[in-house]
Amino acid sequence: MPKLVQILALIAIFVIASPNPHAQQPLSPKPSNTAASVPAAPPENPPTSQQVGPQAAPSQQTPPVIRTVSELVQLVAAVTDRHRAFVTDLNQNDFHILDNGHPEGISYFSRQTDLPLRIALLLDTSNSVRDRLHFEQDASIDFLTDILRRHKDMAFVMTFDNAPEVVQDYTGDMDLLTQAIERQRAGGGTALDDAIYAASQKLVSAPPAPGADPAVRHVLVIFSDGDDNLSDHAVSEALEMAQRAGVAIYAISTNTDWVSTEEGGKAHKSFKSHGEDLLQNFADQTGGRAFFPYKTDDLAVSFQDIGAELRSQYLIAFRPETVIADGSFHALKVSTGRKDLTVRTRKGYFAPSRSSSPVLSPAPGH
Repeated sequence: MPKLVQILALIAIFVIASPNPHAQQPLSPKPSNTAASVPAAPPENPPTSQQVGPQAAPSQQTPPVIRTVSELVQLVAAVTDRHRAFVTDLNQNDFHILDNGHPEGISYFSRQTDLPLRIALLLDTSNSVRDRLHFEQDASIDFLTDILRRHKDMAFVMTFDNAPEVVQDYTGDMDLLTQAIERQRAGGGTALDDAIYAASQKLVSAPPAPGADPAVRHVLVIFSDGDDNLSDHAVSEALEMAQRAGVAIYAISTNTDWVSTEEGGKAHKSFKSHGEDLLQNFADQTGGRAFFPYKTDDLAVSFQDIGAELRSQYLIAFRPETVIADGSFHALKVSTGRKDLTVRTRKGYFAPSRSSSPVLSPAPGH
């Protein structure tokens, strides 16, 4: 036993005294057997988001590619003639779609006259509309009374001054909606763009329709003078969120500054404020409409127009031939073969980004 102990001691001394060939290379540890067979990626080809984490074996690696998607892009369109009357008897072959100037074929088409509505009602409660707050309240209650159908449509109420706030969540109960609208008071700044952004997000997760077909239509109605002095989001960000959510914006101006002309015994606004121009742009870009009532009585006509339009639209969907998942904006132009007809729908859509879901728009009926 003493001899064995001496032998082991000599071996230990020999190992400790031996030089370590890797001692000067502490930043380059020897890779494991699995990683040793994987070559380092060249600098010009950074790993994609799908390559985060431990490197895989060569047979499992996927070279960087440009990802394309071919999901349906869904449009809701209204068609009017030269007298602004709605045209509701068109067929699929009557419509033509250009996606960034490229013709696209229509994959789905239907006349939409009875689709359940999910409405976001935005009330401006800032100081700038203090004198017309009662006008907003009466008008919005009248609007919902005219539009909402029992056991079918739902709405939520959002106010905005210094910040947007949901004061009544989704419901079809007019009593609850009325109470929420009537208890509002004016004060503070105006965060209109933040409200449009938040309301569009909320509409994306709106309650589906009951039954076998859960499809609903997303509508955002704004009562405001259009002025914004407090939003964290820019106009472009609010508009992009509305376009991504497939929301149609209907804006009703509460601005009392009028320069009017009389045409056929009716007053027409010949000048719009900067805020009203913004409201008009939100409506135009999302396929909705903007209204500039001269007096309270004009609102009834505006509500009738919105109601008629929501019951006189077409649902059109197409599958882009090639869409790169780069988050870029695609300009759309939808027309018919008749020069006397005007098609109103959203002006474009955003392709998904590499880090987002590839779905461009929900398929009809989903």
